[in-house]
Amino acid sequence: MKYALEIQGLVKKYGKFNALNGLNMTIPVGSIFGLVGANGAGKTTFMSICSGLVKPTTGRIDILERGPFDIDVHSGLVTILPQDSGLPHYTKVEAILQYYGRLAGLSSREALRASHAALDAVNLYDRRKSLIRSLSHGMLRRLTVAQAFLGDPQLIFLDEPMSGLDPREVYNLREFIRSHRGKKTIVVSSHILSELQQFCDHVAFMKTGRLMEQAPLEDILSRGLTLRYQLSPSSPDPNVDKLTQNFQAYRIEFHSSNRQLILTADGAGTAADINKMFIPALLNTGVRLDQVLLGSDLETEYLEASG
Repeated sequence: MKYALEIQGLVKKYGKFNALNGLNMTIPVGSIFGLVGANGAGKTTFMSICSGLVKPTTGRIDILERGPFDIDVHSGLVTILPQDSGLPHYTKVEAILQYYGRLAGLSSREALRASHAALDAVNLYDRRKSLIRSLSHGMLRRLTVAQAFLGDPQLIFLDEPMSGLDPREVYNLREFIRSHRGKKTIVVSSHILSELQQFCDHVAFMKTGRLMEQAPLEDILSRGLTLRYQLSPSSPDPNVDKLTQNFQAYRIEFHSSNRQLILTADGAGTAADINKMFIPALLNTGVRLDQVLLGSDLETEYLEASG
């Protein structure tokens, strides 16, 4: 397998504090790679080092098989959307993207063409002549996403790209990112794990500057046999103690935050066999069931892995 990014023993110290603490990670070429971790896990520091914004203390970095970040080598090939990016308020939308395009090595004509294509992709083409100060928060976020896709970058870092977007634009951005699978390598950090689950194909869990686990998303979600029973919003809570007593071969948990009852079966048996026995017993407790989902979800797996 070819890797767009290989990290070995990456350390970043700020005084006595280690933001990264011997991080090891490999990111496959063409993947949409999700970074998951709490605040302070080191996700932003990791992205900043890989894009040349911050220098590491120690460790080995190989970006696109061309060594650590070098402006002369990686210009135009590696881009980043920082988490708290800001743009000059009195610059026009089109002009700032042209400026970034020139910094990435594009000619004036190429930069103009690339800026129009990027604005069209994030539904901002009609605001190309507007001042940045006139944009809403969501529009500004989409503009910063557009700059990360200018030209033909091969490795793109997106730090919390969904922040501040309305549901329609979250959907549009999700589909836009999906459209680049296999064509570019995209590393996405987000606290909205349900969103990452919808478009990532690889995921890494980080904690206190270290890698806890990384794997294809499919492998993470298919451990054992997991069934998720989605209860109606108005449904009473299930009697978990009674269900556990009657089905001692399974691990049963109820998550009130999303109204899901999760059954994990580590032994033999198919989903159909389990549902044949379990659903009537569940309905007999008085709950109202909306749907049954096969497989775990990213949030559950991360919470279990991080303790």
